[in-house]
Amino acid sequence: MTDKAASQIEEATARVIELEAELEAAGSATTEDAALARAKAVLHAWVDSVTAVVATPGVGRAVLIHGNGTESRISSPDLPQKLAVPVTFEKRGD
Repeated sequence: MTDKAASQIEEATARVIELEAELEAAGSATTEDAALARAKAVLHAWVDSVTAVVATPGVGRAVLIHGNGTESRISSPDLPQKLAVPVTFEKRGD
């Protein structure tokens, strides 16, 4: 990782923790290899529990529906765009 990328990551994590503190909610961040690997493993298992996805690029939101019926809402400027199926104007065959 470059120094610039590391600095951008540190700035982003600090900004999120600061915003959470304003809401009087504690936050934690890590870039340490072992802790990051653990977080990624937890996230992979969480994503694997998804049974449906609703992507709404116009409002920057994705809703994940999990196997147990719970919903996880993700606000993101780019995730809903990545999940949405591209529009095509080609005529479908009958």
